Amino acid sequence: MKIQYFILAAVALLLTTSSFAQEKKTKYAAEVPPYLLTPDKVETDLLGDLEFFDGMPSEGTVNKAYDFLDLARGVETFLSGMPAASIYAMLEGLKDAGLKPGDLALFEGLMDARTLFLTAQSTTPYAFAEIDLKNGPMVVEIPGPVLGSLDDAFFRFVSDVGLTGPDQGKGGKYLFIGPDFEGDIPEGYFIAKSTTYRHWLFMRVFVKDGNLPESTRALREGFRAYPLAQADNPPRQKILDLSGQQFNTIHANNDYFYEELNAVIQYEPAEAFNPELVGLFASIGIKKGEAFAPDERMQKILKDAAAIGNATARSLVFRPRDAAVYFYPDRQWYTSFAGGHDFMNEGEMNIDGRAIFHYVATGITPAMSVPKVGTGSAYAFTPHDANGDYLDGSNTYKVTLPTPIPVNNFWSFMVYSGQHRSMLETDQKSAGLDSTSPSIKPNADGSYTIWFGPEAPKGHEDNWIQTMPGKSFNVLLRLYGPLEPWFNKSWKPGDFELVEESGD
Repeated sequence: MKIQYFILAAVALLLTTSSFAQEKKTKYAAEVPPYLLTPDKVETDLLGDLEFFDGMPSEGTVNKAYDFLDLARGVETFLSGMPAASIYAMLEGLKDAGLKPGDLALFEGLMDARTLFLTAQSTTPYAFAEIDLKNGPMVVEIPGPVLGSLDDAFFRFVSDVGLTGPDQGKGGKYLFIGPDFEGDIPEGYFIAKSTTYRHWLFMRVFVKDGNLPESTRALREGFRAYPLAQADNPPRQKILDLSGQQFNTIHANNDYFYEELNAVIQYEPAEAFNPELVGLFASIGIKKGEAFAPDERMQKILKDAAAIGNATARSLVFRPRDAAVYFYPDRQWYTSFAGGHDFMNEGEMNIDGRAIFHYVATGITPAMSVPKVGTGSAYAFTPHDANGDYLDGSNTYKVTLPTPIPVNNFWSFMVYSGQHRSMLETDQKSAGLDSTSPSIKPNADGSYTIWFGPEAPKGHEDNWIQTMPGKSFNVLLRLYGPLEPWFNKSWKPGDFELVEESGD
């Protein structure tokens, strides 16, 4: 009985002490606001129940938190790393087609849908070159009136060349200098310095009277790219005509994306990119000087992250929620250049705008994002008809451009696949048309109506762009040398009017 008594007394004392401990107020008690405290159980829509012991996360909660963190950082890496992956895929695609650094790729027969290239056009000849500064500065000789720019390995603007560059279309010698160069800079060049090694040089020439060979002759004969060390005796320039070739220049939309980004990080100098971005990439295992080898858990997470990143990019591009990207409150046309060529807006980086552009387009230059009146180019984009529905290749639409169309040079329409964002694959080589076409016909008042559909509307064959049944498409309206009515918005292109719906 004594033993039982002592046991009962001890239990009573413990209970009393415990109750006292819970109720006793400490001498130095703080008035803790409720918003600082974490309940023992928190319900979330995304991760379910999160459990804690006096603020300490349970093992299950820790696992959920880290899975979410890695997933979120994987998604953000996809969206923020897109510029680097895009230009890497571009340069690697050109390399697969036979182009080496310093070579000139010239599309003398124009580009068509057989070449996978983000929102390219088929009405003017392109010319590309990879400029790699890892082994020292490169000299590039630009002949005559081309329209071109140089972008770095993160798709950042380095320099314009030609009409919008310092040579102002008169031609000249450019010297591109990389991050490692420490020698003297010679005179007689237009100088541009960069923080990366690999660069993409892109140029366009304007077609004269439909004569492609004559229009590209100056570029063929006068373009040169060679190391500064060989300036006294430049090597012969190699030129490849890539017209009609099958190759891809578009980055992956699955988890192979992270392999592409890793290749950029490994090749470029550690200081080439924003430290916060580099830290983001490192948080998922993409770290300079180290192998990218995600374990089974991380492979699964990155697979999901790429899928979500792709869905997010497509949502931003095809259903933008920022009303500021639309040119007009009563039209479906909007810009893919939100925030200018550097995506900055009053000190703020427009991260959604950066993702929008790099998911559908290439070529960063102020001349495209903020053109001057009468020079450069302006772009209006839409995947929607007048009702806001997605454009369907099974349907027939028409678009009218009121007169006078505000261009100093010419205008064009191009159609692109909703899937790969390259030219829509049809039986028409051009995948579009422009105002220089000799067969295009204006309306009686000088305006132009262009038709889009799987079959040419009777009587409008010369103003028709083919689409494909069952395929989505989107459209770019380009204005080369836009004039003041474009900038002050006194001129507005018409929306896509549904003329005939599939099944009618």
